[in-house]
Amino acid sequence: MSISGGSFAYLRVELGDFIAFIAAGNILLEYVIGGAAVARSWTSYFATLLNHHPNDFRIHATSLNPDYSRLDPIAVVVIALVCLAAVSSTKATSRFNYVASIIHLAIIVFIIIAGLTQANPKNLSDFTPFGVRGIFSASAVLFFAYVGFDAVSTMAEETKNPAKDIPLGLVGAMTITTGCYCLLALTLCLMQPYSQIDPDAPFSVAFQAIGMDWAKYIVAFGALKGMTTVLLVSAVGQARYLTHIARTHMVPPWLAEVHATTGTPVNATVVMLVATAVIAFFTNLGILSNLLSISTLFIFMMVAVALLVRRYYVSGETTDSDRNKLIAALVLILASSIATAAYWAAGGMGWVGYLVSVLVWFLATVFLWWGVPQARAPQTWGVPLVPWLPSASIAINIFLLGSIDGPSFVRFGIWTALLLVYYFFFGLHASYDTAKAASNDGV
Repeated sequence: MSISGGSFAYLRVELGDFIAFIAAGNILLEYVIGGAAVARSWTSYFATLLNHHPNDFRIHATSLNPDYSRLDPIAVVVIALVCLAAVSSTKATSRFNYVASIIHLAIIVFIIIAGLTQANPKNLSDFTPFGVRGIFSASAVLFFAYVGFDAVSTMAEETKNPAKDIPLGLVGAMTITTGCYCLLALTLCLMQPYSQIDPDAPFSVAFQAIGMDWAKYIVAFGALKGMTTVLLVSAVGQARYLTHIARTHMVPPWLAEVHATTGTPVNATVVMLVATAVIAFFTNLGILSNLLSISTLFIFMMVAVALLVRRYYVSGETTDSDRNKLIAALVLILASSIATAAYWAAGGMGWVGYLVSVLVWFLATVFLWWGVPQARAPQTWGVPLVPWLPSASIAINIFLLGSIDGPSFVRFGIWTALLLVYYFFFGLHASYDTAKAASNDGV
């Protein structure tokens, strides 16, 4: 039987409650920050639709820190409306998203075609203005665009054939999205020099700059519709996540309650969207995107580790020797990946440091591939090229973390510390009591 929970459920089975809870806290942070960022962008595009500057509808509170001084009441209203839609009916929300996605794809095609008619190849003459480090810094923030894919796995309980439909949905959606993302980025850079791209409403401002004022209204409308869809999907996904966590009693179990009439987790939806609205009201997009990228990269890395554990370890079947070999290989893969990222973050330019750390990663993966037998094979769908693909995922995700600024890691550390305090004082005891009660009932 398939259950909702996505990465949290997978990590809990493979790596235990503690790792799963830390991951869950960051998954929920992803959803909250992602929703807040999209809601603030909604305000920016709404302003351009009404021929205003993207910041015109925000209140500038000069007494606050500049990073938190642009107050966004429109974003709060949008999130409130999304909350009402999300708690009303999952089926109605799904139908709306289906129709909206078709419209959105049509508008994306329009943007690409219309934008390329005004393309100026000279805009790409300075193709890497910030060098290799700029490319990796942008790649780290790019994970902002991939947060929603994990939401697909949270709908397992509401999918007719999850073993087939969820992998197909994930792979298909990711392929289409990646292709569209690359084409849109290329189109935008051909329309305007990179230094003139507006960070809040880039396509609307770009069409206005090249003299296609009429097109900016289509773009702004499409962006508003697309972001509304994203907010709805995020609202449904994050509520399912919180519901599954609440079932373990790591967070208050009343969050797992499902409304008898609507069939939706009203409490979880409202709590998550209230948190999203608070952050959207204060925080600028730059801070949100960097913090979101750290959480996303961290979760992707943990899932790759859990995949290796699942393939190479089965309790009661794997020998102590093979288990110790697996642990040693994982430690070396993680340590070498962290060393590479740390050297990069410190500004290391010499090739020797990278050669040593990458060589250790390669030899550790070879050892895992050649020296440790796989204990489990996938029944229906499975990740190919194990252990190479998950090992590369670990290394890449950790390396990209080295391209994110220090203050964002401080914020991430504060959030993780709060999670630890809550877990050890509340979540650990509640989940232990629940597990013990379930065990007694079974006896």
